[in-house]
Amino acid sequence: MKSKLLGQRFLRFILVAVIVFMPIILKKRPIKDWIIVYLFNAVTNGFIDNILTSLNIVKYPVRLLPKLFDISLVFDFFVYPFITIIFNQFTDKDKPFAIAYKLFLFAIPMLMIELWAEKKTSFIKWKKDWSWYHTFFGIILKSLLTRLVIGAIRKVDVYQKT
Repeated sequence: MKSKLLGQRFLRFILVAVIVFMPIILKKRPIKDWIIVYLFNAVTNGFIDNILTSLNIVKYPVRLLPKLFDISLVFDFFVYPFITIIFNQFTDKDKPFAIAYKLFLFAIPMLMIELWAEKKTSFIKWKKDWSWYHTFFGIILKSLLTRLVIGAIRKVDVYQKT
């Protein structure tokens, strides 16, 4: 009971931190791109995580609003989209090779944090045959997909202006 309460306080702290720092990362132009990145990432995170939790592949024993949601609201709708905006800002003008190595610089720390959280906390528990490499490649693919979507939107935007 005590660790669950402490875990929920920690999640609230992370949530507040992301909300406080969000205006800072949204200052970089073009803001519409970052809002699109955020929304695309958050919606697809919720969709994918909903599938994973309903199939009992992952479980979030400590989460906010546990009676309403089985997914991790803080990670799916705040932390990962926030990190995805930062990644897209760092790779805004990069070529594919630079994007790839920077993606690893973002994905490896995220994986390490998830590995720690899975082993040492009740924030996430992997079930069935899920392993670290599923998470790692999921982060890589999801981040690349988001990067491709915003790239395609930018190309359409340029095309429409001409």
